[in-house]
Amino acid sequence: MNSVQSIIRPVTLVAAALWLWCAPGAWAQGARPPKAQLWIDLSTGGMAGMPEMDLPMGGGAPPGMGGQMHYGMARGMAVMPPRVVDIAFHNSLRPGVEARQAIPPGMRMGESLPLLPPRAEPRTPSEPGELPEEYSRDKPRGRLLVYWGCGPELRAGQPRVIDLAQAGAAQFAQAFAGRVVPERGARVGPGHALYPNERSQAAVPRGSSLVGEHQVLGEGVPASMKFSLGSAQDLMPPIELSSSGRVQDSIVTQWQPVPHARAYYLHALSQAGDDMILWSSAETPDTGMGLFDYLPNATQERWVRERVLLDAQTTQCAIPRGIFAAGGRDATPMLRMMAYGGESHFAHPPRPADPKARWEPDWAVRVRVKSHTMAMLGEEGAAAARGGRSGGAAAGAPGQGGEPRPEDSSPAQILLNPGNLLRGIFGR
Repeated sequence: MNSVQSIIRPVTLVAAALWLWCAPGAWAQGARPPKAQLWIDLSTGGMAGMPEMDLPMGGGAPPGMGGQMHYGMARGMAVMPPRVVDIAFHNSLRPGVEARQAIPPGMRMGESLPLLPPRAEPRTPSEPGELPEEYSRDKPRGRLLVYWGCGPELRAGQPRVIDLAQAGAAQFAQAFAGRVVPERGARVGPGHALYPNERSQAAVPRGSSLVGEHQVLGEGVPASMKFSLGSAQDLMPPIELSSSGRVQDSIVTQWQPVPHARAYYLHALSQAGDDMILWSSAETPDTGMGLFDYLPNATQERWVRERVLLDAQTTQCAIPRGIFAAGGRDATPMLRMMAYGGESHFAHPPRPADPKARWEPDWAVRVRVKSHTMAMLGEEGAAAARGGRSGGAAAGAPGQGGEPRPEDSSPAQILLNPGNLLRGIFGR
């Protein structure tokens, strides 16, 4: 979480309050929270048109580029490592005690994963749409130009314009984040046991599968805490996305259906002077920065009906003609795409058929899955992301040009760190 001075704090406080209000509702009247609770978040990431990239862990690269793994990465948009597994365990019978999770052979990570209490305060992922703390120190300038909807031509009433210099902190926070869902994950602390941890940060290997039998073992863990995961609770495949068209034209994006995806969402941004141009595949005028997170099944279904998200049968979406052209020939709009998987729940003993009957589960498990990808739009941007401008690795990319530079604004670095694209509106 960023400091209390963050300009996004109002949104974070609202999200936290809603979470506290909603959390008890997960256990209806007559039901008590489980004695032991396990949260598993699975995320698959990649960059469109580029081969999977695995870097050695702990090599000093920035987060999301093969640096040290930590709990909470699954909620982000990491592309290196391409597969992330976050596990949090809370045992009210023995809080903060080490445990382990026995895993199926198909996971290819040994017989079990260690679950350790955090040595220090664990890193809390930023709330969706939250800006880095460094941006809270500078008054933003310019405007947000918000476009929305799939189709080759610009629609009437667009863009929606938000003057950043005139907006107060709360208004800017709300405008930037847009529509958000309160996070319902583990609020981890010393009483939890986590994976990854200082003992084990092994990258999840290619071809790894969580399908099969799992069991949580440890002091005070209920002996019955065994559960089986199926294909709907497994790591999702990467998104196979392609795009065509120049920045001055309508850009067509298309993708192969992702198994077990329940909905899709696309979002692109670019810069033109002091202005930031935002576009989303939603049929509603929203900056859309708050949707890059796990969404509950009911929320996905509602937002598909409201046409905020694309349904699972959609395989293409056109970006309106010329909305990024103001950035000039060198404009490199960045696209992010989400494929939302399902949220699954297991508990023992199962909930009684009678909703009024008392229910005291010994344990519960929640599994969330998603897949995401990034791409540079336009023919020039796509070529640059692949290294086409220099005939080799993109400037600042790892492997052939030394270690990536955090301040680098090359297409490769913008792709890996969207925050770099925000510097212009804060004069940095």
